Amino acid sequence: MWTDGDSRRKRKVAEISQALNVTPVDVAALRRMAISEGGLLTDEIRCKVWPRLLNVPTDTLPEKPEEIERENNKDYNQVLLDVQRSLKRFPPGMPDEQRQGLQEELIDIILRVLGRNTQLHYYQGYHDIVVTFLLVLDERLATALVEKLSTHHLRDFMDPTMDNTKHILNYLMPIIERINPEVHDFMQQAEVGTIFALSWLITWFGHVLSDFRHVVRLYDFFLACHPLMPIYFAAVIVLYREDEVLDCECDMASVHHLLSQIPQDLPYETLISRAGDLFVQFPPSELAREAAQQYSQQTAASTFKDFDLVSEQQRPDSVLRRRLREKQALEGAAAGSMVATAQPTVARRFVRLAVMGLTVALGAAALTLVNTALEWVPKLDLHLFP
Repeated sequence: MWTDGDSRRKRKVAEISQALNVTPVDVAALRRMAISEGGLLTDEIRCKVWPRLLNVPTDTLPEKPEEIERENNKDYNQVLLDVQRSLKRFPPGMPDEQRQGLQEELIDIILRVLGRNTQLHYYQGYHDIVVTFLLVLDERLATALVEKLSTHHLRDFMDPTMDNTKHILNYLMPIIERINPEVHDFMQQAEVGTIFALSWLITWFGHVLSDFRHVVRLYDFFLACHPLMPIYFAAVIVLYREDEVLDCECDMASVHHLLSQIPQDLPYETLISRAGDLFVQFPPSELAREAAQQYSQQTAASTFKDFDLVSEQQRPDSVLRRRLREKQALEGAAAGSMVATAQPTVARRFVRLAVMGLTVALGAAALTLVNTALEWVPKLDLHLFP
């Protein structure tokens, strides 16, 4: 006998399958599924959907990845050291021979991507992201997705310096201040800074979470969203631990030690929903001035439009006001209220996504995150997106 959870899961699998099988593929629906509760459910589904979220055409990939010349490769020694230290990232009980084979593939993927993209620079922690893709996909597909991710979402981390990475970390405190000034002021007084969140950000939490299921659930979410979403998720973790933070000794060492140790039993779905809501309430453009005096135009984050502009000539404040009306309308619908009529173009998309099963738990955040994610497609084939 099916339980409610089984029924929802079965229905979601069917909706994902439907979105994959239409022409063109319904990427908007796939992004919504990746964001909504439970994410993409299985690695088998991720193998089909992750390439679509990154717009990687799987039918044109080479049958076998090219061989990598490791001798005299400037990155090889550091990559080898990091991969050798990555034992905890592989499933417990995996046979040594299988793990060692995957580690060799991991080294090749990293060197292959760096070799093809000489503007990219390896950083410690990159292997934590690559191994996640390798454990879900095969080497051939993992290489293609990691390359696309490295030249887009992760691009800022792969500069010669950490300037852009530090800039992204600077978004953390303004988000916290908006929601909980007390926690913000406490952390400022402790002079803890944001370095505790560095490994969270540059590995998409892969380095600090022990349960692989939680890691891939977050990757579903991040792949469907704005490149800055990991920093919003970092903020909600800190905010969730408000009581622990305020009970801590107000000094840098104590607060840093507390925050750098992430609990493994976090309510991930609740935090994902909260991160989405915060992104809607406080988009990056609103926080940019506080994050840095000069907002670099070269970062991946700065090229991602915060909102779905119906017309390029529209003023940002009018877009913000309309988004607020949309959020209020969706909340009203969830409560059984009548939905106010929006402008025709926005209304059609709103109704379409709502009818497709937009979850009440995510509310307007899911709507905006889907539309926002569809906007960030530099050099991609826009015709794939409805």
